[in-house]
Amino acid sequence: MTPSSLRNEPLLQGLRQQLRALPGDAAADEFLVQQLSRAKLALLGEASHGTHEFYAERLALTQRLVREHGCNAIVVEADWPDAWRVNRYIRGGAEDRSAEDALSGFERFPTWMWRNTVVRDFVEWLREHNRGRAASQQVGFYGMDLYSLYSSMAAVLEYLDRADPEAAQRARSRYACFDHFGEDSQAYGYAASFGMKSSCEDEVIQQLRDMNRRAADFLAGSTEERVDLFYAQQNARLVRNAEEYYRTMFHGRVSSWNLRDSHMVETLQALEKHLEGLGGKAKMVVWAHNSHLGDASATEMGDIGEWNVGQLARDRWGDQAMLVGFSTHHGTVTAASEWAAAAERKRVRPGLAGSYEELFHQAGEERFWLPLRGNAALADLLKEKRLQRAIGVIYLPQSERTSHYFHTRLPAQFDAMIHIDETRAVQPLVAEPAWHAGEPAETYPSEL
Repeated sequence: MTPSSLRNEPLLQGLRQQLRALPGDAAADEFLVQQLSRAKLALLGEASHGTHEFYAERLALTQRLVREHGCNAIVVEADWPDAWRVNRYIRGGAEDRSAEDALSGFERFPTWMWRNTVVRDFVEWLREHNRGRAASQQVGFYGMDLYSLYSSMAAVLEYLDRADPEAAQRARSRYACFDHFGEDSQAYGYAASFGMKSSCEDEVIQQLRDMNRRAADFLAGSTEERVDLFYAQQNARLVRNAEEYYRTMFHGRVSSWNLRDSHMVETLQALEKHLEGLGGKAKMVVWAHNSHLGDASATEMGDIGEWNVGQLARDRWGDQAMLVGFSTHHGTVTAASEWAAAAERKRVRPGLAGSYEELFHQAGEERFWLPLRGNAALADLLKEKRLQRAIGVIYLPQSERTSHYFHTRLPAQFDAMIHIDETRAVQPLVAEPAWHAGEPAETYPSEL
C-alpha cells in the first residue's frame, strides 16, 4: 500500500461502498440506463478526444437509448455541415456508399475525433437502425460546434440558389465581406479584432434575420422542405456566431470559450424546437469533452468566469439534463504534440497524486461508475476539491500538471462518473504513420 493510499484509506472505504462495478460495458447497468432514459438531454463526456473506451461506452449507452427509450438525436462536438453529411447517410442518402465515405467530410484537424473505427461502426449501426422506418421515427446525427465559418456560408448560398435566387444574390453580397481572407477564419478574426479590417458583424446578422424570417413564413411547408430550410438556417446562425467567435479569440480565452459553448447550447435549443415542430419530441444524446459537459461552475473554469454546455444545460433543462463524465488512470491515447500536427499513439501517465484519477485507481476496481445525482453520502465523501485530468487533441505529458489538470468538485460537476482504469488509444481511419508505428515506449519514470 502506497503512502497516498494510506492517507486516503477512510475515504476509499466509503467510496468502495458507493461505487457500482461494471463487469461489462456501462450500458448493461440498468440503474444508469434508467437514469439516462428519464432525461431529455443525456450528456456523455470524455476525458480525452482520443480514447477508445470512451467512444465505445458512449456508443453502447446511446444504442440502448435509441433502441429502447426513444432517443432521436445524437449531437456531437463537431461542425454542423460535416455532421449533416453523416445525418443524410444514416437516413438513407445515396451520395455516400459507406460510413467511412460519409465521415470523410471531417477534414479539419483533428480528423481522428470523428473519423475513427468506433464512430464508423456506430454510423453503420444508425443507418441500419433507421432502415425501413418513417422519417419521423428515424434518429438523426448533428454537429454543434462553430468552426465551419466558410463551409456554412457556402451551405446557405447553395440552399438559396435553389430556393430563391434573388435572396441568394443578397446573401452572396453580404458574405463577400469575407472574400479577402482566403477562407482563413483566424486571419479574418485577427484583422477585424485589431482594426485592420471592418468587421462583417452587420452583414451576418442581417443574413441570419432574413433566414429566420424565411423560416417563420415557411411553417406550412412539407417536412422535407422544412428540414432543408432548418439546415440552412442553422448554418446562417453558425456564421453569425462564428464571426463573433473569431473576432474575440484574440482578446482572451474566457470570452471566446463562452461564445463557443453558448453556440452549442443554442444549437441544442434549435434542434429541440425543430424536432418538436415536426410533430414529434426531442430526446437528445450529446457527445463532447468533459470540459464542455461537466458543470463549469464546480471547477476552476467557473472561478475565472467561464461557463459551458453542462452549466447552461442545467440552467435551461434542469433535472432533464443528465451530465455523465468519464475518467481513466493510465493507458494510451491518440493525440498530437502541437496544433495541426500528426496523430500519435501516446502513453498516458498514471493519475497525479491528489487527483480523482489516482483516487479511483486506489479504489481497486478496473471499471465502475459513481451515482452522484442526489447522493448525499458521495457528496460528503467527495466534498473537497481535487485535481481532474483533461486531455484534448494535444497531450503534453512533460508538462502534465499545468497542461492537463484543474481543480473541481466532482459531485457538483457531474450526475454520474464512469471510470475505466486502463484505456487504449482510439484507432484513426486516416493513415497516420506515427500512430501506426506501434505502442509508444515508456518515456517517463514509473514513480511520477
